[in-house]
Amino acid sequence: MKQEYTQSINQAGAALFSAAMLTFTSCSSNPTPPPAETAGAVAYQEGVPGGVVVNTVKLTAKVTAIDLATRKVTLLGPDGKTFTVKVGLAAVNLDQVRVGDQVNATVTEQLVVFVSEKGAAPSDGSAALVSLAPKGAQPGGLAAETTQVTAKITAIDLKHRKATLQFEDGSTKTLAVRSDVDLSKRNVGDQVVFQITEMLALSVEKP
Repeated sequence: MKQEYTQSINQAGAALFSAAMLTFTSCSSNPTPPPAETAGAVAYQEGVPGGVVVNTVKLTAKVTAIDLATRKVTLLGPDGKTFTVKVGLAAVNLDQVRVGDQVNATVTEQLVVFVSEKGAAPSDGSAALVSLAPKGAQPGGLAAETTQVTAKITAIDLKHRKATLQFEDGSTKTLAVRSDVDLSKRNVGDQVVFQITEMLALSVEKP
């Protein structure tokens, strides 16, 4: 599970750099995001199902061209490849960005997994927060979004220490359970909650 989550975070981080940088939206027919620098950590309490996984992706690129009329910016990644993005109207400081500037993006994603109390009503959904630099300030911003998804345990395999979960859309997933968790205390019908928080910090540095 952790490996799958880490891979998804790395892919999401690269995609976010192309899609959300300074509220950019990708306009290249085949954009190539720069390579990511990643770091991760896992924490859990002995004997308690679930835990916390945190992954951070850091990305940088250099501005090589700017077209203010079309609001398109060309960026060069550390791998030597370029890609073009289109800046959203919410980025009011595009006129301050210059060729040679370095754009930095840090994506942090946290996954919290726990078994909810019996009888607790699921509260799936999402909430988001966006804060962009005001006009005249250094270009950049911060965005955060939290999404909660609840799944129901439909099968427990004590011998192989696995549990099968069913999500609201009908899809199922069988996951391995840590050896320190007493599966005999879990029941079919228990609810497993997944909370994913994604934070994106953006900044532009002058050379």
